[in-house]
Amino acid sequence: MHLPQDLVRKHVALALEEDLGERGDLSSEAVIPEERRVSGRILARRPGILAGVDLARATFRQLDPEILFPEGKRDGEFFEPGEILLSIEGKARTLLAGERTALNFLQHLCGVATLTRSFVEALRGSGAILLDTRKTTPGLRFLEKYAVKVGGGENHRFGLFDRVLLKENHFALSGNGLDAEGFQRTVAAAVDHSGHAGPVAVEVRDLEEARAALEGGADILLLDNFDLETLRRTVPILRETARALDREVEIEASGGITLENAAAVAASGVDRISVGALTHSAPAVDLSLLVEGLPFDGVS
Repeated sequence: MHLPQDLVRKHVALALEEDLGERGDLSSEAVIPEERRVSGRILARRPGILAGVDLARATFRQLDPEILFPEGKRDGEFFEPGEILLSIEGKARTLLAGERTALNFLQHLCGVATLTRSFVEALRGSGAILLDTRKTTPGLRFLEKYAVKVGGGENHRFGLFDRVLLKENHFALSGNGLDAEGFQRTVAAAVDHSGHAGPVAVEVRDLEEARAALEGGADILLLDNFDLETLRRTVPILRETARALDREVEIEASGGITLENAAAVAASGVDRISVGALTHSAPAVDLSLLVEGLPFDGVS
């Protein structure tokens, strides 16, 4: 997965328009000579995984195509406090006009990648893969899911358009009823509608729903908010049920999964673990832009 340049330009243009409006950087234009040239360094104040450096470069390039980047790290690289993530040379007004936009992209995406890497490390050796969810910032889903990949995780479906995933409201509104037979009919209808173009995932709340989903033809069983003890009991039963049906099924755990309990959840035998916090709750990584002769502390 990579960031298409047209998408990068689009996001950067929107972000710059939001910050600069029609009048530009009034503060810098008031006090800094137009031709003054400086060098700047984006520095890490905390350790992390780099993600979004192309967005930072594009931010300054959209403001001035002649901007230079003499030094820089690559997405996916680990950084320590004090390391230079990107060095910049160009007009002072350009660096200051693009500072906040570039840092906003980098701090957020580095945060997503860094939290993802922590979960990946917690699951290492278990065989379970880490997945994100659709709990993303509106308009930034592709960027955030990109950062998850940079951090070593995998992407769940991108949207409603690319995968069937049945949840509680689908069953409540399907008209098939909420008993085991109705649950099975709803799953079977989804499998038939999909034409097996992709795996059909079904969110289940207990063993009875999971069995009905299997019998209906589900490819992925998403065990939602199962506690650890229930997971440990349920996963072997579902494996045996799938064998009896001559079916292959992937079992996914979701809900309430933290860095502290992720390894224990994986040890229950699930194949997949999905964590919404990767994108909706990742803390920003502290970065700053220092301009030669004009130290900045990153506060706007």
